[in-house]
Amino acid sequence: MTITYSCIANGRMVLADLALTGGSYQETAATVLRLVLLRAEPKTIIQMGSFIYHSLFIDGITYLCASDNALDTVTPSAFLKSVSDTFLRNPLKSQDPFFSSNAVADFQQVLGKYMMKYNKNQDGSSISTLRSQVTDVKNVMSQNIDKILESEERLNIFTDRTGDLQTTAKDSKKTRKILKRIWWKHFKKVIIITMVILLSIIIILLSTNVIPT
Repeated sequence: MTITYSCIANGRMVLADLALTGGSYQETAATVLRLVLLRAEPKTIIQMGSFIYHSLFIDGITYLCASDNALDTVTPSAFLKSVSDTFLRNPLKSQDPFFSSNAVADFQQVLGKYMMKYNKNQDGSSISTLRSQVTDVKNVMSQNIDKILESEERLNIFTDRTGDLQTTAKDSKKTRKILKRIWWKHFKKVIIITMVILLSIIIILLSTNVIPT
């Protein structure tokens, strides 16, 4: 995950911005800023093309950054928090309404410093995020296995009771088929969920370059 662009805006007016790579970030950022203002939510995540735009909206000021990975939301959030804290300690809005070029240049350096910092620390952050996600997956899989075993146990008990209550072998056989059909339907759902989770793990590993491609 790399933060490739960031900016600070008052309404739709960009006070300072910085791009580490070439691209039409400013044009896309203008569109994102308009959407952020319309939503008026503290935090938003918007995908535009191949980049993910994260925003933090505080007291009319929008802190925005673009990243190339939708899976990592922790690093962009931490980056925006650091930028907003620095801005509030030495805000551009306290200056001349048109903002001096020196003030803008100074805060471009602040954006650059934090972008380099969080891009440098991304490997450790990605691994921590991956470990957390893998732990969650293991917990979900364990719960699914427990549900399967519990369902099987209930099926056996219910089938035995049904067999005792049925007066004919024909009715008992029909009831068993219905119960088994229900159980298999549940079991197939669990298998599908498990496969989706495993596929998600593979995607995460590939996106963090843990598995060489």
